[in-house]
Amino acid sequence: MSEASRARRRMSWRLPPVWVRRCVIAPGIVLLALLWTPTAVWLALIVAGAVAWALPGRVRILRVLFMAGLYLMWDALALVWMFFLWVGSGFGWKVRSDRFQRKHYRLAGVMLKSLFRAARRILRLTITFQDADLDALAPGRPVIVVSRHAGPGDSFIIVEALINRLRREPAIVLKDTLQWDPAVDVLLNRVPTRFVAPYGRRKKGAPSGTSSIASLAAGLKGDDALLIFPEGANATPKRRAKRIAQLRQAGHDELAARAEAMPHVMPPHAGGVLAAMEACPEATVVMVAHTGLERLSTVRDVWRELPVDKEIVLRGWATEPGDIPADRDARLEWLYSWWERIDAWIDDNQPETSPEAVAAAKREAREEVS
Repeated sequence: MSEASRARRRMSWRLPPVWVRRCVIAPGIVLLALLWTPTAVWLALIVAGAVAWALPGRVRILRVLFMAGLYLMWDALALVWMFFLWVGSGFGWKVRSDRFQRKHYRLAGVMLKSLFRAARRILRLTITFQDADLDALAPGRPVIVVSRHAGPGDSFIIVEALINRLRREPAIVLKDTLQWDPAVDVLLNRVPTRFVAPYGRRKKGAPSGTSSIASLAAGLKGDDALLIFPEGANATPKRRAKRIAQLRQAGHDELAARAEAMPHVMPPHAGGVLAAMEACPEATVVMVAHTGLERLSTVRDVWRELPVDKEIVLRGWATEPGDIPADRDARLEWLYSWWERIDAWIDDNQPETSPEAVAAAKREAREEVS
C-alpha cells in the first residue's frame, strides 16, 4: 500500500467535529431506531432472536439481525435518556457535577447489563470471574485497573464489572475512534474519560496518552477506578512483532527478549501505568487477565465463530501501594513481571478452539510465512 493510500485511509476515519456528532449522527441514530420499530419489523427481529436462541445450529444471519436491531435500539434509548439528563441538569449547566455523573454511571450500568444479558443468550457467551475477593477491594480508596486487551468488547465487560459488581465509577483512556458510536461519545464525554488519537492523527498540542492517564489518575478519589489498557490495541501477531522490534530499536534488548517469551500478550506501554501510579500513589493496583475472545480480532472472525459459544474468564490480582516498588526502574521490572504472570495464566486457561478457528489460524500462519 502506497503512502498516499495510507494517508487517504487515515483521513477516511478522521472523526467529524463535535457539532456533527451531536446534531447529525446522534439524532440520526434515534431516527433510524424509530424507523426500525414498525410492528412487522420488530416481530421479525423477535422471531429471529427466539430461533437463534433455541436452535442448536449457527443460523448466523438471524443472530446478526437480532443483535443489530437490539444494539440500534440500545444506542437510541441511551441517547434519549441522556437528553433528558442534559435537560434536567439545566441544559448542560451541571451535567458534569458529581450528582449527574453518578446518574450517568447508573445509566451505563443498566445499559451494559441489559446488553450482556442478550449477548449471553443469542451469542452464547458465559462470563466467569475467578476471584470473588475483588468484590471487597480497597473500600473507600481508588484503584488503578491495568488490563490486557484482546478481542471485541473486553473494555465493555470490564467497565460493566467495575460499575455493577465492584460499585466503582471508572475513568477510562480509550481510542478516539470509539466516539463514532453516538451513545458512547455522549456518555463518556460527560464522565472522566480521555480519548487519545494515534500519534499520526494527533492534533498539534494535544495531550499524549501518558499525560492523559496522569491527569485522570490525579483526580481519583473514594471509590473511583482508572482503567488502562497498556498494550494500546488488541493483541495480534503482527502488532506484537512490531512492538518487539520497537523495543529493540530503542535499545531495550532485555525487555524485547522477555516480550518474545510471552506469546499471548503484547509488551505493555509502561509510561501510562507508571504515570498513573505516580499521580495517585495511594491507589491499589489491580492487574486483570482474561481469555476467551482471542480468536475474534476481525469482523470475519466474529462471523465465522457465530454463535461464539465462548466462556470469557476474568482473573484479577490486587497489589497494595506499600507493596509496589518506589523506584521507576524497579516499577518497570515489576510491570513486566506481572505481564509474564498474566501470559502464564492465559496459557493455563486457554479456551477450546473451534475447527473453523484452527483452520483459519493455519491459513494465517501460511500467509505470514509466504
